[in-house]
Amino acid sequence: MITFITGWYIYNEYVTGFEETAADTNLKKTEYKFNGQKDANGNTNILVLGSDSRGEEHARTDTIMIAQYNEDSQKPKLVSIMRDSFVDIPGHGRNKINLAFALGGPDLLRETIKHNFDIDIQHYAIIDFNGFQNVIDTAFPDGVEVNVEHEMSYKIGVTIEQGNQKLDGKHLLGYVRYRGDAESDFGRVRRQQEVMNIILKDMLTLDGITKLPKLAGVITPYINTNLDTSTGIFMAKDIVTNKSKLETMRIPVDGTFENARYEGAGSVLDLDIEENKKAITEFMGA
Repeated sequence: MITFITGWYIYNEYVTGFEETAADTNLKKTEYKFNGQKDANGNTNILVLGSDSRGEEHARTDTIMIAQYNEDSQKPKLVSIMRDSFVDIPGHGRNKINLAFALGGPDLLRETIKHNFDIDIQHYAIIDFNGFQNVIDTAFPDGVEVNVEHEMSYKIGVTIEQGNQKLDGKHLLGYVRYRGDAESDFGRVRRQQEVMNIILKDMLTLDGITKLPKLAGVITPYINTNLDTSTGIFMAKDIVTNKSKLETMRIPVDGTFENARYEGAGSVLDLDIEENKKAITEFMGA
């Protein structure tokens, strides 16, 4: 009986969330071929891609992350790969890593990551940025508390004042997308990882756990993934109930790249591939 009630609650909350946002996304539900697999240590790795696509067939992706879940330790990890990382794209030569998605979708990007960094990825999740905004407003109706280091407005559609404050979904999206200061993309990646940690910490409550099914429903219309919904919910539940701290890293790591410019690619981060391969293998295999 308890199992039935739990199942009904999860389903009902999921449907409620789904119905709130089902008609509000431009993300195409393309069924991509994806030849991924678990890594050598049995971890589940998910290629998380941020998209603000308005229906384009071959848009690049500005946000590239690998989210990892270990079934035994239930420890979450997150690697952010800078979009301007200059790498070898199999069959297409060297270019910025985010070009791989435009050329061959998530599977070519998975293959590019495997080729350069020797990391296997089992699943992909392409997320419409509007989905992030709606999930934040649903999970945190009073906003997410962030200490904004300076005023931000350049190319983010909102103005965010300096100081400690609670941001709604629209302003928090602007915060994690902002790159109009001296840090540029490095600052954006830092803020994205900062916000992921804040969100996870704020979800470590009974109230946060009970919201998971509805949040899954809210985000489903905004996400194109080969990870089934029930698996995603239970992975999130395990992470939240075990009060797991999110470990993060960035590729390239400090001291392993140079700013450069190449014909056909423009300004890039020219990586020491071997050093970054070593760093990401140690981080994700531990």
